[in-house]
Amino acid sequence: MDDRWLSVDEIAEYLGVSKDTVYTWVTSKGMPGHKVGRFWKFKREDVDGWVRAGGAASSSDEIGVKERKDG
Repeated sequence: MDDRWLSVDEIAEYLGVSKDTVYTWVTSKGMPGHKVGRFWKFKREDVDGWVRAGGAASSSDEIGVKERKDG
């Protein structure tokens, strides 16, 4: 099993998003990552769990889910 730390470039490619999106998620949505010097590093399994828990959902997605549950 590949248990190494991934860079911003690698985690962005893995998730299919831009590097800017990764930085936004880390700073404003609590995406799990660790700053090593001036670089962000990520564990794939931590990020997978965060995504599954809805961490990457946009505000409009979250509102839509709430409305569907309530309605």
